[in-house]
Amino acid sequence: QKVFRVIPQNDEQVEIINSLASNMQVDFWQPDSVTLVSPKMQVDFRVEADKSFEVEDLLKESGVEYRVLIDNLQAALDAQFDSKARTTGHSYEKYNNWETIAAWTADIAAQNPDLVSRIVIGETYEGRPMYLLKMGKRGANKKAIFMDCGFHAREWISPAFCQWFVKEAVETYGKDTVMTTLLNSLDFYVLPVVNIDGYIYTWTKAKLSLSFDLCSTVLFQDRMWRKTRSKNAGSRCIGTDPNRNFNAGWCTLGASKNCCDSTYCGSAPESEKETKALADFIREHLPTIKAYLTIHSYSQLLLFPYSYTYKLPSNYEELNSIAHAASKRLASLYNTEYTYGPGATTIYPAAGGSDDWAYDQGIKYSFTFELRDTGRYGFVLPESQIKPTCEETLLAVKYIANYVLEHLY
Repeated sequence: QKVFRVIPQNDEQVEIINSLASNMQVDFWQPDSVTLVSPKMQVDFRVEADKSFEVEDLLKESGVEYRVLIDNLQAALDAQFDSKARTTGHSYEKYNNWETIAAWTADIAAQNPDLVSRIVIGETYEGRPMYLLKMGKRGANKKAIFMDCGFHAREWISPAFCQWFVKEAVETYGKDTVMTTLLNSLDFYVLPVVNIDGYIYTWTKAKLSLSFDLCSTVLFQDRMWRKTRSKNAGSRCIGTDPNRNFNAGWCTLGASKNCCDSTYCGSAPESEKETKALADFIREHLPTIKAYLTIHSYSQLLLFPYSYTYKLPSNYEELNSIAHAASKRLASLYNTEYTYGPGATTIYPAAGGSDDWAYDQGIKYSFTFELRDTGRYGFVLPESQIKPTCEETLLAVKYIANYVLEHLY
């Protein structure tokens, strides 16, 4: 299988990509859906191995500029497990499966009882408990920051960051002055994986079928799964895009009403057990939650509202300056460049996202991170990049958290 990058120059070339997508199975990596493709936009998509020549011929023939980002996706999939840390258990520099992450949530709480506690906020469609870690020194009426990872199953670097953040908090408390102040003054609610069922699904077949060439196409489908795993009435297609399932301009633009699409908005807002559990928790703790951070990949972006409308948020100037400063902090470590701005204008419009929803609930500091990279590996970022990615992202998150602490409302 191959991943292509094209930059359509005009509407005619956009039409070529549209027809390509309607004639064969195309998995859009960026943007999330063919409907969002517009002229001069960088478009990354994956096609089956047997279709790649056909795709190349069509692109050449129509004069659409393209390059092959990933020539052999199977090789890239094998290469993502390049961590030197070959422990059987949990590692912060490896991609951990859900079973390992779940056990880790219990361990980290047990080992740091004065700093971490574990709560179950609901269960997934397939009946798994959704674990949330509450971090911070015990104190009266503390304000909080909510952060989640793993909305989209294939974005494996995202849960890796939530785990890293928790590790840094417990390891540097009492040593790093900023982290100590943050944990003394605020609580952090960390949801390491939102879409647990989907995440498990991206791991499942990979283990079984690495050695069977026959299964390799099945395998890809699994590793590249994005949505939840809920059944849709009257269809064989599975799942809803959890980040199109919130009540924020729900299903108006940049989302699909077709349950077979990767950006399907669901049968109604919060139709998914996972999004409902998250929203219920935030609603319940609304008086205390002062910031909302959600971690995705890939593209190296720091986004804030709005995505469901081109309208700017009322505190646009403030959010923009926070994003500017946070991006600068992030770049200070490895010179990783982030683009920042409101979702709709910075990338593309997309309704029903958790960041817009949280913002409209009155949480005025709401940010979405799109972590590394910019497409060289895309969703199959090698494990060797977990540490640098998490280290740099931590700087931005600490900056935002500290800003929030100094501007409580």
